[in-house]
Amino acid sequence: MAKRVLIVDDAVFMRMKLKDILEKNGYEVAGEAQNGQEAFEQFQATSPDLVTMDITMPEVDGLTSLKMIREFDPAARVVMCSAMGQQAMVMDAIRAGAVDFIVKPFDTDRVIKAIDKALS
Repeated sequence: MAKRVLIVDDAVFMRMKLKDILEKNGYEVAGEAQNGQEAFEQFQATSPDLVTMDITMPEVDGLTSLKMIREFDPAARVVMCSAMGQQAMVMDAIRAGAVDFIVKPFDTDRVIKAIDKALS
């Protein structure tokens, strides 16, 4: 059975790009969210195997959403997605329980490597 991934990013293009990479590599997209609050609700509704989480989003940011998800499910696996120059936030995310991070723009090999590692 394909591993299910929840994609969280406020940019539609980024969600589409990630969805394309995941589906071409045998993953199933469990759902999509455009902010951290939606991510938390989708996580509860779909119980994905993994979440890809943008850091900077409107309403509820990725770091806050990561903490909400990990409080709800301490075993949740979250890979953060960041733009260049967000190293401090990435370190905060790792301390808060993120298992890895991917830098935008997405490199297919790096995305798959990070997700495979997070799920193993």
